[in-house]
Amino acid sequence: MYSVFHFYGNMKINKKLLPIKLHYFFFMAALGPILPQLPLIGKDLGISSLVMGIITGILPFTFLLTKPLFGLLFDVYRQYRKIIFLSLIITMTLSFGAIYFLPSRPLLKFNLKFFNYTSSGICDNATPMVCNSTCLTKTTSFLDTFEIKRLCALPSSHLQSEDLNCYLTCTEQPEPNLYKTLTFWAFIIFISVATIGFNVVNSISDAVCFDVVENQELYGKQRLWGSIGFGLTGLISGYMVDLVSAKSLKYIPAFVTMTTCSIFDLFVCLKLELPVIPAPKHICKDLKLVLNDKHVLTFITFAVLAGMLDALIIYFFFWYLEDLAMQTNTPDVKLIEGLILAAETLGAEVIFFSLSGKILQRLGHVHTFTTCFFNYALRFGLIAIAPSPWWFLPIELFMQGPTYALTYTAIVAYADDLAPAGMSATMQGIAAGMSDGTGYAIGSVIGGLLYRYVGGKATFQIFTGMALGCGVLHFVLHKTILKRGSIRSGYETIK
Repeated sequence: MYSVFHFYGNMKINKKLLPIKLHYFFFMAALGPILPQLPLIGKDLGISSLVMGIITGILPFTFLLTKPLFGLLFDVYRQYRKIIFLSLIITMTLSFGAIYFLPSRPLLKFNLKFFNYTSSGICDNATPMVCNSTCLTKTTSFLDTFEIKRLCALPSSHLQSEDLNCYLTCTEQPEPNLYKTLTFWAFIIFISVATIGFNVVNSISDAVCFDVVENQELYGKQRLWGSIGFGLTGLISGYMVDLVSAKSLKYIPAFVTMTTCSIFDLFVCLKLELPVIPAPKHICKDLKLVLNDKHVLTFITFAVLAGMLDALIIYFFFWYLEDLAMQTNTPDVKLIEGLILAAETLGAEVIFFSLSGKILQRLGHVHTFTTCFFNYALRFGLIAIAPSPWWFLPIELFMQGPTYALTYTAIVAYADDLAPAGMSATMQGIAAGMSDGTGYAIGSVIGGLLYRYVGGKATFQIFTGMALGCGVLHFVLHKTILKRGSIRSGYETIK
């Protein structure tokens, strides 16, 4: 921990680059309270992990089209770049905000030791409910799910527990035709528009950053401010959600924080000066030359695989955390999630974003990428064997940097190397579209299917093997088939 505090204490801010730093800070601070909670908000609406996996699996395919398209518009219509940029941020904010107004199922919690049928009124509730408990005697030794009518029919002896912390958690049973309701499809529309807006702004921000900074090594030092913003608001919002939620979850602190930070970001972007760069003249010809290189195609393929691995963390890590918290009867789940976000972003992620330029310069893209896959394998393996959600804190503190931060920087830095003059946003859109688009889509669908049929722990174990396989394959390919020959635009020759 000393190294982290020492790192922050020695940071110096370049005033010339302050606007891009502030943009990353407020933009990612707006996403910190909302983005990790989207699958859980869907879960509160009654959407299953399988359906949520399909939703989050289809969405990234839209990034394949929207990221390069808006990147191209950003490069060609340079006089309208700021208008395009601001419009995307506004659209994203309004769409995320609209999700708050969708009706969710209430979450009720009762202590079984002091459970009273008459005073609780739960048995008289006309709405069918689904309840979970980890400590019911004579009915289960682990975790049982049953309708509330079945609970009310049980003899009182079945509900006795010597554990004063034995809780019954209930939610309204999902409507049988939930997937035909206006609420479900409104959620689909809002989450689609919002996440597309976020991902497009994110890739364009990287293009703007590379245009603004003097050299590639400075990129990570700008991007780390996004991690700081994301971690701070994730932590504060997680604590506030737990604070205002008594027997039902209330996400209003998260949405208020998101809206406030987005407004600040809009004011910052109004002051952001975009460098004047000539528009590209031969877009199709230049792109064809780049995409015909076998080393580039290999890089993009493994960027997709990296996106698949990251998708499991993005879409199902907190889902697994809440399931594990239920099994271990761990309280203050939203606070734990906020602490994890802070640990991820304010710990190793910030440090690795700062050092990523030097790491890439020393190891090169190939060896750095290989290392990232092995790091993902270690991260998934540790998550799979963690006995309680609190163990996730040190895991994420140390592993988010060598996985997400290092992989992200390697992809965007290589895309900048490849980009022909005046096509930075287009190339960032293509690279991000393959990783965050195809990779996230495939990873989300596979993750959702595995989670549904084999459970959370087994899913992380399977992805551990996948990450190891990707690392070995990447290493072998570049030591055999791709060993000889130069690689264009900065993707170094492997000797």
